[in-house]
Amino acid sequence: MNQHYLQLYADFIVKVGVNVQPRQNFIIRCPVTMPEFGHACVKAGYEAGAKNCIVRWEDDKLSRLHYEYAKEEDLAAMKPYELRSYLDYAEDPDGCCTLAIHAADPEALAGLDAAKINRVNLARRKFLKPWQEYTMNDRVQWCVAAVPAPSWAAKVFPGIPVEEAMEKLWALIFDVCRVSTGDPVSAWKAHVAEGRRHRDQLNAWNLDHIHMTSSNGTDLTVGLADDATWEGASSKAENGTDFIANVPTEEVFCAPHRERVNGIVYGTKPYVYNGQLIEGWHVTFKDGKVVEHGAEKNASLLAELLSTDENACRIGEIALVPASSPINQSGVLFYNTLFDENASCHLAFGEAYPECIEGGESMTREEVQAHGLNYSLTHVDFMVGTADLSIVGTTHDGREIPVFINGNFAI
Repeated sequence: MNQHYLQLYADFIVKVGVNVQPRQNFIIRCPVTMPEFGHACVKAGYEAGAKNCIVRWEDDKLSRLHYEYAKEEDLAAMKPYELRSYLDYAEDPDGCCTLAIHAADPEALAGLDAAKINRVNLARRKFLKPWQEYTMNDRVQWCVAAVPAPSWAAKVFPGIPVEEAMEKLWALIFDVCRVSTGDPVSAWKAHVAEGRRHRDQLNAWNLDHIHMTSSNGTDLTVGLADDATWEGASSKAENGTDFIANVPTEEVFCAPHRERVNGIVYGTKPYVYNGQLIEGWHVTFKDGKVVEHGAEKNASLLAELLSTDENACRIGEIALVPASSPINQSGVLFYNTLFDENASCHLAFGEAYPECIEGGESMTREEVQAHGLNYSLTHVDFMVGTADLSIVGTTHDGREIPVFINGNFAI
């Protein structure tokens, strides 16, 4: 692993991705398999002026042991301090920001009771909802990034020694995250500007709905929420600070109307859900709700996902990603949503982002729902883009505009 690139990557994620501000509390979730990278992020956080750098270590093997041996009711019974450990920092007058570093084994929980895992996760999401609303509403800066883990690298590059697979995955992450340019800040500045150009054009068209078709059978019409706005590239927190929520990111995204999605869509990449893979799947929508679904692998897990709560069977996000994205061009299947969703157009079951309607961040739940946004305890991205994907947008006055031709922006 290139140590210079490692520090460049950490510095970029902390100082540009999260954009830690002086005196803020900086919460970092980091896998135990990558302490070196966690330390680099703490160093970068203090250099940026953080008041406290709080590290929450995460362990796939420990999680598996909990789910395998602990009783469901005990796993779901969270203690008040677990929520307060986030809210105390968020409510601090100096505020907070957060970084989630992913390095999960895509099949860390394979073979365990999927229904039990889903119920426990639902209970935990309900309990932590007050904290999650800080990130969903951009009340704080937040960023999700990833680093290799041995089990993940072995899944991406099977058949070679794990050490070699780790090196290959590091090199690939440095490439698609623009670290290997030697100047990721300048590279991302240009990339963000291009994303804003696409976003601004989509907003200027003021689309009512879009129609997605591809040769694999996808034929889906997605109506957009009332007063919908397209977002992407970078976001702005409540305190006015710019941040990049996902590193990498190639998407421009919007909020569908929860009752105006119709047709069928086929998944184009496997999806990792609760530590297991769903493959070869499709879903059919009528008036915004999934009315039929199937999968070649883990169909029952897809059913569990869609029944997480009453609105998990509706979509909360539509994101446009060109087939020319560096991640897609790498030709690698990452088995990691952060990367695979940025190689492909995608939708998301569940919760919508309030920022995707005008003034949404300051609206009540009832107000955003009145605009057609979906409310759910889950938000699960699934990939639907293809090399021949066509997307046609229709404006409120009935004009049809090509948005995607052969998998890429026509803008």
